[in-house]
Amino acid sequence: VQLQASGGGLVQPGGSLRLSCAVSGSPYGKIDMGWFRQTPGKEREFVSAMRRTGGSKYYSYSAKGRFTISRDSNNNAVYLQITGLKPEDTAVYYCASSTVSGIILSRIQNVKAYLYWGQGTLVTVSS
Repeated sequence: VQLQASGGGLVQPGGSLRLSCAVSGSPYGKIDMGWFRQTPGKEREFVSAMRRTGGSKYYSYSAKGRFTISRDSNNNAVYLQITGLKPEDTAVYYCASSTVSGIILSRIQNVKAYLYWGQGTLVTVSS
């Protein structure tokens, strides 16, 4: 499975971004997808995830209300829409996927539950 994240950049506080993750080399409809972020010196943290069916979505406490995960089966892509960006959202954002076995609910926020990772895209929120 290959994942390619894009869409990051420099944004002013209050602005919006849509991050994209192109998925290839996998049975797209059979993997769970997630977004994580990481800042220097900190562990990678869960942001959001979506089930293979697209029916269930999960968000971290800090992501609720401003982050929206979605997937486009036609384009084999997963997106993360972020609105009301804050300086504390500055991070490298990574997309990740499970194997075809999926991820049990209790581990959906666990970095180690995801086998495949994209290279990350940097989001900088600053005036």
